[in-house]
Amino acid sequence: MTVDSMLFLYFLLASAHGCGIPSIPPVLSRVVSGEDARPHSWPWQVSLQTDSSGHWRHVCGGTLISSEWVLTAAHCIKDEHRLRVELGKHSREAGEEGSLSRSAAVIVAHEDYNILLSRCHSNDIALIKLSSPVSFSDIVTPACLPQQGLILPHGASCYITGWGRLSTEGPQADLLQQALLLVVDHDTCSQGDWWSVLATDKMVCAGGDGIAAGCNGDSGGPLNYQTADGFWEVHGVVSFGSGEGCNVPKKPTVFTQVSSYISWIHSVMTSH
Repeated sequence: MTVDSMLFLYFLLASAHGCGIPSIPPVLSRVVSGEDARPHSWPWQVSLQTDSSGHWRHVCGGTLISSEWVLTAAHCIKDEHRLRVELGKHSREAGEEGSLSRSAAVIVAHEDYNILLSRCHSNDIALIKLSSPVSFSDIVTPACLPQQGLILPHGASCYITGWGRLSTEGPQADLLQQALLLVVDHDTCSQGDWWSVLATDKMVCAGGDGIAAGCNGDSGGPLNYQTADGFWEVHGVVSFGSGEGCNVPKKPTVFTQVSSYISWIHSVMTSH
């Protein structure tokens, strides 16, 4: 079987199992500064947590893409032996009925992951295989993956979700947040007064209006895009933002472009 035919089979199976269709649909308002998400309306959102001094704390987000695999950022993977994946969460701290916890059985960061500058990364993508498969429910469901090579157009409406800081110096969110971000095309994002050469064609820029953006704690989480058929796809993995703050004009949140790594994702998932 060729790679293309295997990928087609994967997408066919994913659609058949209801990826990208939440039982509790999100409320898609046009609030520009972010807001509390409707509880459990982004059922593929996960919290990656590390054990620090005997206390589990949220460090990054991630996206459930199958019953066994979570997509996140390579820079989120530091101590794989002290990593826990929380699924089906709305409150970062409170225990919730139906939520699940898994340890990491396998962690694979992209072999060409590289730190360009202190906060900027390339090939910033990783996969986590869960210690045991999860059963899908109303609050735990995978997102769909986009078609390989698909590029979202300038101005496409996407939603970033996560438990990151509410502002540059603000507190970390307890309830899952969502914010509308518009895609900034590569020609714009790579201009000198935007991200210049740090924005590559394997990244997605979104935001940059100085109002809404990802912030500390959102890393690894999804850039969600709804297709014309109503399916939610994960088109980006939160990678980096400006060192000047979380809401800097012309410094949109930069995401690893998932559609550039579909073959890599498939290869990892089928070899472990």
